[in-house]
Amino acid sequence: MTVMTIVASARRTICITFVCFSFFSSGIALGQAEDPDPHRFDVEIQAFASWDAKNAFPEKPVVFVGSSSIRFWKTGESFPGVPVVNRGFGGAHISDVNTFISETVLRYQPTMIVFYAGDNDIAAGKDNDQVIEDYMEFLDMVLASNASVDVVYIPIKPSLARWTMWPQMAAANKRILDYSKNYNNLHYVDLASPILGDDDEPREEYFIEDGLHLNPSGYDAWTEILSEFFESFEW
Repeated sequence: MTVMTIVASARRTICITFVCFSFFSSGIALGQAEDPDPHRFDVEIQAFASWDAKNAFPEKPVVFVGSSSIRFWKTGESFPGVPVVNRGFGGAHISDVNTFISETVLRYQPTMIVFYAGDNDIAAGKDNDQVIEDYMEFLDMVLASNASVDVVYIPIKPSLARWTMWPQMAAANKRILDYSKNYNNLHYVDLASPILGDDDEPREEYFIEDGLHLNPSGYDAWTEILSEFFESFEW
């Protein structure tokens, strides 16, 4: 199956939040789901700090951040020659990534960030406005630290376990894609389409038993496409 990788570019400004709200929605919907307590991840975040205290990390790395789809990805093995730092923590919402952005992203002064989150947000009852708002907050903080950093958005993936939520997930992805097309350092790399088979449903052979997380074959499909994207950059 031929998979098209969509790469959209973006140049950002400090007024990103105002632009985002004007573009995406006229207001925040009532009855939004509450953010979970981010401090449930205190142990994981401290483990990152402990590792960093004992080990060197590359200069100007590519930081992978987000939920378990990032955490379980063997990024160091998958992208030899790319200075990777993996700071995924399983079960994370975008709001959690935002809470710990200094510890998991900014401290490394990355040249590129690969982002995957939003999956757990929608599963917990958050609507697309919340997902977009939180992602824009993430971008605000990242670009305030370094306006030229490249940010790669990996779209929320279709899965067997959350297939009934796919229409909402796909709609959130589309909104971020449409926004990103207008600028030059935001990128949308389509790793969602390869997960779907010829019947436009999730390919069972790409998932572990829970029907939610990818197995090595699923990660191989992701790695192939993202590797092609990385080829346009010098490390």
